[in-house]
Formats: sequence, structure tokens, C-alpha cells
Amino acid sequence: MTIAVQPLGRVDYLPTYAAMRAYTAERTAATPDVLWICEHPATYTQGLAGKSEHILAPGAIPVVATDRGGQVTFHGPGQVVAYPLIDLRRAGYFVKEYVYRIEQAVLGTLAHFGVTGHRVAGAPGIYVRLDDPRAHDLLPQRPRRLASGERAADAAPDFRGLGKIAALGIKVSRNCSYHGVALNVAMDLEPFTRINACGYPGLQTVDLAAVGVSASWQEAADQLARRLQSQLAARVAAAGT
Repeated sequence: MTIAVQPLGRVDYLPTYAAMRAYTAERTAATPDVLWICEHPATYTQGLAGKSEHILAPGAIPVVATDRGGQVTFHGPGQVVAYPLIDLRRAGYFVKEYVYRIEQAVLGTLAHFGVTGHRVAGAPGIYVRLDDPRAHDLLPQRPRRLASGERAADAAPDFRGLGKIAALGIKVSRNCSYHGVALNVAMDLEPFTRINACGYPGLQTVDLAAVGVSASWQEAADQLARRLQSQLAARVAAAGT
């Protein structure tokens, strides 16, 4: 079954947040999966684990406490926000794979624009090399499969030479997802300097415009929506059974 895309346009954050919670709370086994694509006015959102010290100088920008995972991030014009409202049990995959699939959709969207996105071990979201956003070299700090008996290093993620271009924060309730992913296209990045984005002091945030890509919001939204539709398809549908 294809996930229906519902373009919302530019909408305030709080009523959108309330609507996705209500949609999830009222779901039944027959409720269709949907993908909301939108843009928000300037808003800081704080995750469940959020610490106030990561909000440095919000000024007049409102700060909204939410029930998603993660720390603080910024939403604003020029950013594509995608909210997949998915029944994960019906789709046939667990949360870890769900996150992987969302990130794959972002990677595919960036590749469409000639940009190479990367994952960083221990830090959900997608990053680009600041010195060469089109380089395909693998990151030394990428997630990797551990050898038998090897343990992951208990260290903070390594963001050297990287900028974050897409942030991910989700919530799963009764096996159904809400919240989602935000891809920076062409926005005012200054508000990111007033927070420790995603809880990491010094983490630089970039958008497609900053790495030399001239793309409209709509073009980026269409590309991301199409890839999310494909990546988040149910396992049985994807397998053709």
C-alpha cells in the first residue's frame, strides 16, 4: 500500500504537533499511513531528554516542549519537515530499521542534488563534509559493524569537518510513529547558533544553499517525499508478496 503524501504548506508547529498526536491516538488497525510534508515558522523544539542549558539565547523565537526523542532543534522557513505517521507493526519493521529507512531517504535526496550525506556513529541525522560536500570518501566516524568481542567506544560523536543538514527525532506509541525528519534547504541558519543543536556544543548546521546547491523548497520537498514513500513501504508490499 502506497503511503499517501499530504502537503500541509507552512503551518504553525503547535497545532501540527497536536494533530499528529491525535491522529496517532485515534488510530485503528484500518487507519491508513500518511506522510505530512510541511514547513514551520521559526520555532525551537525540545525533546523529552532536552536540557535547558542547550538553549542559549532563544530571544523571541518560541520554545516548545515535545514528546519526541532528542534534544533541541530549530524549525524555520526554508526547511522541509516530514512527518511519517506509520503503523510500524503493519509495515513489518522495528524502530531501528525505521530510523535507518528515513536516513536512507535523506541520503537519496541529497544524492539527487549531487551532495554526499553521511551518518555519524552515535548521532542520528545526516551530515555533510564541509570541505567537499560532494566527496564520496567514507567517514572514519561512520557507524560500522563491530567485530566479534569488540565493544563500541564510549565516546562523544566526532563531528570534525562536518555540518548537520538533516535532523531526526521520532516518537513511537502503540507501534505507531509520529514526529519525523527535517531537511535544511535554504534557510536563515543564524537561529541554530543560539542553541547547542541536538545537544552538541559547537555542532555546525548547514543547508543545501550553504553547500552550493540552488534548489527550491518545493523541489526538495518532492524529492524527499518520493523517497520516504519508497523507503517506508511495508515489507510485504516492497517484496511484492
